[in-house]
Amino acid sequence: MYKGFFGLTEIPFSIAPNPDFLFMSERHKEALAHLTFGLNETGGFVLLTGEVGTGKTTISRCLLDNIPDKTNVAFVLNPSLTEQELLATICDEFKLDYDKNNLSIKALNDTIKAFLLSNHAEGKNALLMIDEAQHLRPEVLEQLRLLTNLETNTKKLLQVILIGQPELQQLLKRQELRQLAQRITARYHLLPLNKHQVAEYIRHRLKIAGCNKALFTKSAINEIHKISQGIPRLINLLCDRALLGAFVKQQQVIDKKIVLIAAKESIDYQDPQQSLLTKVNLLAATVSFICLLVVYFVINTQSNESMEAKTLSISSTDVEVKAKQDDLESEQLNIQTQHIVDLIPEQDLLTNLSNLSNKWLVELDIAAEQPCLDLIEYGLACYEFNGSLKQLNILNLPSILELYSHDGRSFYSLYLGSNNRNKLILDTSEKQIEIEQTTLDKYWRGKALIVWQPPAENIINIDADSDIELIQWLETALSVELNQLRRKVSFFDKPLQLKLNQFQNKLGLSLTPYADTMSLIALQQKFVSSSPKLLGPK
Repeated sequence: MYKGFFGLTEIPFSIAPNPDFLFMSERHKEALAHLTFGLNETGGFVLLTGEVGTGKTTISRCLLDNIPDKTNVAFVLNPSLTEQELLATICDEFKLDYDKNNLSIKALNDTIKAFLLSNHAEGKNALLMIDEAQHLRPEVLEQLRLLTNLETNTKKLLQVILIGQPELQQLLKRQELRQLAQRITARYHLLPLNKHQVAEYIRHRLKIAGCNKALFTKSAINEIHKISQGIPRLINLLCDRALLGAFVKQQQVIDKKIVLIAAKESIDYQDPQQSLLTKVNLLAATVSFICLLVVYFVINTQSNESMEAKTLSISSTDVEVKAKQDDLESEQLNIQTQHIVDLIPEQDLLTNLSNLSNKWLVELDIAAEQPCLDLIEYGLACYEFNGSLKQLNILNLPSILELYSHDGRSFYSLYLGSNNRNKLILDTSEKQIEIEQTTLDKYWRGKALIVWQPPAENIINIDADSDIELIQWLETALSVELNQLRRKVSFFDKPLQLKLNQFQNKLGLSLTPYADTMSLIALQQKFVSSSPKLLGPK
């Protein structure tokens, strides 16, 4: 519709993966290099993770374009399968003949292993690529590991690439999958594009579509980066809608105002599972609204005082009966609560956020529109954690756990650490409660809200595109923590990345080519003496 108006030869921001529009950022190139290195090794598994829409499919297609000719490839797109179904799918993808009337695991395994031996004898490689691998069941992953047991003295006969969302990393940390995790020879977590790369991405796609003009203003691009969080798929949605909006207004240049309208029309309706920060803001807005209702109710009640007195007249007998009923309901609620989370009372998120802020000596107004934003003036920030208790302990900060009862309702509790009996300590405002970790595991799905002190305002990571002051701070902090020689740096160089990875490895954090939020929190905790710490052994 708008191609002629902007002088375009084709639609530049389609969400279809058109190889003509392929944009390889430095991070995409780095991811491809890691995976290519992994395939050249002799191990069995290679791992690629990233948020939805960050370009994992793009990387996998580039990888397939670069594999040696003598490689047979099986590509599994729907991994929500049983063990037998996955093995049968692998046979189908490798075009193997098998008995459809005998789909036992042994029969399918024998078929695949016979193929792998024959394939190796012919001097060929076998590659299995599984997309959306976060949906794989643990028993299916274990079956994949057993498939990779077939090997020569120098190499595995089957290489497996697992591609998935960040949940895949958590899945592979499960105790029963530790043998598989040890066989991963290369792993890479694909990050969204930074602000500079978003601008390059937009220019690149416009150029391929036949337009060399700067259709988007700098403020528009900044807003696109902010709204999309650097995720290419969302950038495409925003830019396509913005071009359409500009065409309707007959406006040749897209400004920030048009982008904001485009965001309302194309993205706001997409509401995946609410984040904890979103819940904080919604709850705060609700509290403000309720306060207004209370004021109105009090005023209205005072004007009708005599009528209310008559209406609310209750006999003393009725009061006693009601009191007994309330006591009985309270007792039943206590029993139910014990069944839900063994004496953990149900508390709302805002109350817990206020209690958590108090540990930073900050009085937080939970009736504010966005409480987490109010923390910025105190040099603090909220962080949404999603991981294991072990990782949470590494960060060494009290946090708000999002818990789920057996009927699916969510509630929250403040996690303070553990005592010398290895009992976990939860704060319920009135008192502290001790529980076993096995009890917590039944009700906690890995989500928590953390308050921390960033090295600078609005800093969630430090990478090659960060200000040199932040890069220098990272170099100095890591050198002090690792007891290494301090250096003056002018950019994010390889020695700094090696120091970062040493620090991450020392604490058991995921290795990344940049300082992610988890690493910054853990590093800051080493130097911010005024911050609250977890109780007990970590």
